[in-house]
Amino acid sequence: MSQTLDLAIALIQRASVTPEDAGCQDLMMQRLAKLGFREERLRFGEVDNLWARRGDKGPVFCFAGHTDVVPTGPLEDWHSPPFQPEIRDGMLYGRGATDMKGSLAAMLTASERFIAAHPDHKGAIAFLITSDEEGPSINGTTKVVDTLEARNEKIDWCLVGEPSSTDRVGDVVRNGRRGSLGGVLHVAGIQGHVAYPHLARNPVHEVAPALAELASTQWDQGNAFFPATTLQISNIHAGTGATNVIPASCEITFNLRYSTESNEQDLRQRIEALLDGHGLDYRIDWTLSGLPFLTPQGELVEAAQKAITAVSGLQTELSTAGGTSDGRFIAPTGAQVLELGPCNATIHQINECVAVDDLDTLSAMYERILENLLA
Repeated sequence: MSQTLDLAIALIQRASVTPEDAGCQDLMMQRLAKLGFREERLRFGEVDNLWARRGDKGPVFCFAGHTDVVPTGPLEDWHSPPFQPEIRDGMLYGRGATDMKGSLAAMLTASERFIAAHPDHKGAIAFLITSDEEGPSINGTTKVVDTLEARNEKIDWCLVGEPSSTDRVGDVVRNGRRGSLGGVLHVAGIQGHVAYPHLARNPVHEVAPALAELASTQWDQGNAFFPATTLQISNIHAGTGATNVIPASCEITFNLRYSTESNEQDLRQRIEALLDGHGLDYRIDWTLSGLPFLTPQGELVEAAQKAITAVSGLQTELSTAGGTSDGRFIAPTGAQVLELGPCNATIHQINECVAVDDLDTLSAMYERILENLLA
């Protein structure tokens, strides 16, 4: 087995269901310490975070990732136990194989080879590892970034190991992400008997036209890097369960994935103005999960493009599609941020898996990126 595969297996064997780290960071730090990385453990609440750095001067290149994984789902549906990694037909199976313990292994072995070849490399290499990416993301990367910012310790280039690829490793790189603004809309009515609607006020009936308008609103046109902003209603709840009772309230959960053509304040104001126009008795509990960010053409993008072409001959596609990642916490500091990882077809699924050969390919790409920037 390759060193990358061996390390990926060792990481998958640790049942680090969010927010548990289950010793993954210890395993990584044992190897990083041998390379001269200084260790800093940052625990916030029940979340373990690791900041490890080699080199005192800039520029700083940072590998960012997470050791936590999503729950397994029904164990009986797995073809092999999710934390007992197994290789079948060239695929490594196990929870976290793709998201993102395979990437963590590739980052570490790439660093080992690069440092062996360039012990006096330029700048610094860092690892920012959390166990709170798949959970609330409150005590993880965002808190580490706050700590670094408070002491003016800057990251210049950050490569996040999220599974970005579609058909082949490196065919897609995420150079940005949409913002995520969520809301829970509470609409008040007056409970009553369905036979006497004139004595009640049905919040479901009242909010329905407003929801139709929200769903059909065009928020912006997007731009060359981002698709247009979208709003999706994900949950509606009302009633007591009885068929003859007009409900006293209705609760609607919705989310906007928004481009850099919109911003949080304007979106909130537009939605509230729309609801006001329908005369609703309401309140909204807002949650901003992440701001949109974009890394344009520059040193990091060029280094990744050259590395991917050199290793696999691919001309990579730059994309801002998909959900959010911890890159949203790092980009606002001024860092250039990219996401490059394995193919994402099985992430969060039963029988999650990654191609064994892809792990070494990814490690080679990471190593070449380091060479392009710090050799």
